[in-house]
Amino acid sequence: MWTTLRNTAESARSRGAIEFFLLTTTQEGGLPASLLVSSVPMGRTPADPEKYAAWLELAEGENPARREVSVVELSAGSAVRLLGDTTLDVHICMPGGVGYLTLCFSAPLTGMSRPMEQLCDAIAGSLRWVL
Repeated sequence: MWTTLRNTAESARSRGAIEFFLLTTTQEGGLPASLLVSSVPMGRTPADPEKYAAWLELAEGENPARREVSVVELSAGSAVRLLGDTTLDVHICMPGGVGYLTLCFSAPLTGMSRPMEQLCDAIAGSLRWVL
């Protein structure tokens, strides 16, 4: 387990990860979930969230594990949302058009059930920019 966690963190860091949060289970309970925060610079990534969503939709293709792609409005601005069976990724436009802040939620044991999805959406919705 340690090796998997270390490799995940190292791989994420090499791709621009900023923070990695891991919720572990305890005797009192808890939900095994993680949140990886990273940034995606504009580069080849479309600046318009609608175009970014369409680009991601094409990337998903006919994959059997295809994720639901949508554009949502959060208090921090427009965001592209990808919902999968066990994951929820939220790509939020950063001020100044420099890229996207990406929140990658994962709940591999419980899946992205409705309560877990709502919790992750609430966390993403709580993001605010301080300028």
